[in-house]
Amino acid sequence: MFNFLKDTIAEIVTENFQQTISPATIQINATPTDYVGDCTIVVFPFTKFSKLNPEATGNFFGEKLKEKNSHIESYNVVKGFLNIVFNQQFWLAELSKANADKTFGQLATTGRKVMVEYSSPNTNKPLHLGHIRNNLLGFSIAEILKACGNEVIKTTLVNDRGIHICKSMLAWQKFGNGETPASSGLKGDHLVGKYYVEFDKAYKAEIKNLVATENISEEDAAKKSLLMQETQQMLLDWEAGKPEVMQLWTMMNSWVYDGFAITYKKLGVDFDKAYYESNTYLLGKSAVAEGLQQGVFVQDKDKSVWIDLTADGLDRKILQRKDGTSVYITQDIGTAQLKYDDYKMDESIYVVGNEQDYHFKVLQLILKKLDKVYADGIYHLSYGMVELPSGKMKSREGTVVDADDLMDEMIEAAKQKTIELGKLDDGFSEIEKEKLFYTIGMGALKYFLLKVDPKKKMMFNPDESIELQGNTGPFIQYTHARICSILRNNKLQRISLEDSIKNYPLHSLEKALIQEIYLFPIKIEEAGKEHNPAVIANYVYNLAKEFNSFYTELSVLKAEHESEIQFRLHLVEMVAKVINKSMKLLGIEVPEKM
Repeated sequence: MFNFLKDTIAEIVTENFQQTISPATIQINATPTDYVGDCTIVVFPFTKFSKLNPEATGNFFGEKLKEKNSHIESYNVVKGFLNIVFNQQFWLAELSKANADKTFGQLATTGRKVMVEYSSPNTNKPLHLGHIRNNLLGFSIAEILKACGNEVIKTTLVNDRGIHICKSMLAWQKFGNGETPASSGLKGDHLVGKYYVEFDKAYKAEIKNLVATENISEEDAAKKSLLMQETQQMLLDWEAGKPEVMQLWTMMNSWVYDGFAITYKKLGVDFDKAYYESNTYLLGKSAVAEGLQQGVFVQDKDKSVWIDLTADGLDRKILQRKDGTSVYITQDIGTAQLKYDDYKMDESIYVVGNEQDYHFKVLQLILKKLDKVYADGIYHLSYGMVELPSGKMKSREGTVVDADDLMDEMIEAAKQKTIELGKLDDGFSEIEKEKLFYTIGMGALKYFLLKVDPKKKMMFNPDESIELQGNTGPFIQYTHARICSILRNNKLQRISLEDSIKNYPLHSLEKALIQEIYLFPIKIEEAGKEHNPAVIANYVYNLAKEFNSFYTELSVLKAEHESEIQFRLHLVEMVAKVINKSMKLLGIEVPEKM
């Protein structure tokens, strides 16, 4: 209907003012709750055609729209805003269409291919709370973009080489005594992370000792550190392919991958393709040669290679050191080409924290200057950091909020809260109980992290996230379970929705639910355009709120007339379907019983 109104308004402009406007430029939104209307059209831009004031312009377009559309019951104008009210036949017909559409919420195929890169962990430590937000954002936006009709490829770039990886390797060599995940009982990523912390402790102790015994500065002590020298040598040996170093690297990375797989499965995310830095870190070399040949890059006297971006408001950026080694952005240039060669995608989304905003501005600009056809399709889904009431996290000091621990704590909190509130239905087996606690706990965690606009820094409050009231995952899950209970308790012979809506007098609370259902595909399109899962999260919360308002005021199974029972059963069943589909876009399961 929004698109129909836009097309009709464009026709009205052409017919009455001999002007052409694009329907896409016309602004239509849901009417705010404190005004009368189902949708609101912004008419200020039309005053240049009408030569009338905004109110008169609104009345002119309102009358013309009403003439052209029998579903418009009335309209009103508030300053430059035209509020449209549709009749109940329109809303009943829309409910019927949505109900008949088994793929409701799946938009038409676009023919576009989109890659979403997320997670991108280091293999020297386990995943933490920040990684959880990253993974959930990446997975959710991938699901939303699929629903928008795109072909989506989910990828991750694993940072499996470099000095930080060698720190864990060296510490295990020195202090590990052959410890393995099997012998220690630790997940592989936790074991390797343990030695990353051990390295930092040993390194700090060495620096402190050098400062005290040789009376030198910390900076000079760092230069004399034997541990750091050994680590740097290990990196050189890795790059040279020294067999014993490669064997150690392969073994410890395999431990980490096994650990990551467990975490990803519990978190409910996956990937279609994994890229590895160990395979891509040299890819930028050809890009440097290409840039020099095109005159986009310049080489200084010391043989280092640079690009000057000062005319673009950025800075002069090094791309290759004087010793011929690449820097991180050079690798990203090469990897961007590799990914495009593999998939020829129209859009490449990088889910990376906002501390890398500048990096991605530079990356995209360099690719544009190299005339890469895919440069305009690069999009940095920048997100704010997650903090806890206790403050920031530091990996080297072992004070991070471990992803596995956090998920376990959320599941346990869900168990305690459910038992405490007496919300557990009878008849659950122990296996069903554990599944339910997992579903509620993970739903609470995921929803709390996804309901906030990605661009914003956020504070994660575990206690608040698990509440059964308010804007939380468990509240929405409980709403779904409540509807399923209503449907299970129905003993009537159901008639079709088409039969139940004949001459049905629609209640305002029923209409409000249908209006929310109607918005579902619109919100999916909005979330896809904005790359923002919070649009879906807050939409499904509003739908759950509308249902609870409806359920408080109107009975379903004990309604006065059988026609009301029949219609409301279809209505609430559709609400449950949309809640389920919405939450799946967020990677969240909804239980049928609680």
